[in-house]
Amino acid sequence: MAVKIRLRRMGQKRNPIYRIVVADSRSPRDGRCIEEIGTYNPNTDPSEFKVNEELAKKWLANGAQPTEVVGKIFKLAGIEK
Repeated sequence: MAVKIRLRRMGQKRNPIYRIVVADSRSPRDGRCIEEIGTYNPNTDPSEFKVNEELAKKWLANGAQPTEVVGKIFKLAGIEK
């Protein structure tokens, strides 16, 4: 099973808020996830994000691959692979 760390879209039309989740790569974008590890709000200036650093490092150590956007968020948060 390939595991990805990616964004799940929440919120209203034209007002997205994302949750950072760990999910099977075959599941749909807003489908079932294994675990939620943070949030991301691109509507504010500057963008807000909250990441549970322990869980993110645990999943990265277990082989989960972050998507491009989540990788940038982790870099800003100071989480390295």
